[in-house]
Amino acid sequence: MAAITASMVAELRGKTDAPMMECKKALTEADGDMAKAEELLRVKLGTKAGKAASRITAEGVVASYIDGTKGALVEVNSETDFVSKNDSFMSLAKAAAELVAKHNPADVAALGALLYEQDGFGPTLEDVRKGLIGKIGENMSFRRFKYFGGSSKLASYLHGSRIGVVVEFDGDEAAAKDVAMHIAAMKPVALTSAEVPAELIEKERSVAAAKAAEDAAKATAEGKPVQSDEIVAKRIEGGVQKYLKEVSLFNQAFVKNDKQTVEQMLKAVGTTVKGFTLYVVGEGIEKKVDDFAAEVAAQVAAAKAAA
Repeated sequence: MAAITASMVAELRGKTDAPMMECKKALTEADGDMAKAEELLRVKLGTKAGKAASRITAEGVVASYIDGTKGALVEVNSETDFVSKNDSFMSLAKAAAELVAKHNPADVAALGALLYEQDGFGPTLEDVRKGLIGKIGENMSFRRFKYFGGSSKLASYLHGSRIGVVVEFDGDEAAAKDVAMHIAAMKPVALTSAEVPAELIEKERSVAAAKAAEDAAKATAEGKPVQSDEIVAKRIEGGVQKYLKEVSLFNQAFVKNDKQTVEQMLKAVGTTVKGFTLYVVGEGIEKKVDDFAAEVAAQVAAAKAAA
């Protein structure tokens, strides 16, 4: 049996980009034959991982980790909901959250470079990710993360594994956790109306203006009086102000008591929320929709053409 050295493992890893443990296993199986080991890896992981890497990862989980005033929220994606419930995948997500909280990596690449071993893969988090892709046969990716390391207290809430919230606060922890749950349910976009992004406000204003124009055209067609420009402008602005109250956290009716706003509830218990982060799995990712009937029809047509 040939001796498998660290330099041989490193060389094979450089050629295949496979996890170190897999490289060592392949070299051992190939009795030190580099070419044979490379072939074994490409059969075992290369083709599978290569094909998987091009597929959309719109499912997955959100994981959080809090240790005092340090914490993290991460989203790790998979192709299917089935894999997102896999124990190894969930362990990977939890480990990623803890690594972010402890090391504050600059970006996803830096996160992947951190030391971590799982399921026989390693020595880095990225090596584990690649190893699990080969083992499970499905693409998975670290999409985004947020590091928290200020002086504020932290409270988190996970709705299942698909919605995650971290709240930065001072004051009562129970109230902060209630606010985190509220955010998961009501999905505000900012703390206050003044902090709602300008592009969202303009989008809402354009929608209100289009609706007003539609109403005016309908009134004209039906021979009814058309509202003045001044009244229309007030209607549009009223719609925008209504929208701002609906999407700003402090103005929303508190889910546990709709007789008071979130701001009023917090004031009553002497608690200040300084910020929040909300992750929803797959938000903004275009999911692939499979048309089974069309796929079968295409296969039948291809078979007829070949005949």
